[in-house]
Amino acid sequence: MDHARLQQLSDKLDLLIDRNRQLEADNTRLRQLQEDWQQERIQLMQKNDHARHKVEAMISRLRALEQH
Repeated sequence: MDHARLQQLSDKLDLLIDRNRQLEADNTRLRQLQEDWQQERIQLMQKNDHARHKVEAMISRLRALEQH
């Protein structure tokens, strides 16, 4: 192989290495976002359950008041 061809391959390899690093960084950020969204979802589901229980308790109290 001549020097020009080796330089071409070296340049392509450098580009691939840079692209790989960029993709790894993107992947790390996306995984963190996914984890954050999952945590937010869990919190929202807990809040929803809490609100549902409060509403159900209020409905039960109202029904009890109606019967008296």
